[in-house]
Amino acid sequence: MICFIALVLQRLTRARLRETPVDKVVSPERALSALRRIQTHRITLNDQRSLTGISTLDPEQTAILASLRVKKPTSADQYVNL
Repeated sequence: MICFIALVLQRLTRARLRETPVDKVVSPERALSALRRIQTHRITLNDQRSLTGISTLDPEQTAILASLRVKKPTSADQYVNL
């Protein structure tokens, strides 16, 4: 079942990238490679206040997210780093 879901996601990603091409991104693998560079950060100041943030998206990452019709991540979103 997991393999089937992965195949469907891969095909959907490829189809959306073909609909709205992104310069230098020719495959779902290349898109994922670019999106993997997005990082989340969490710091704690004086054991009290915790601040979270997300790295600045470059134009390529922004274009890929738009092509895939995925909203930009924000620091308010909860993420699990794998």
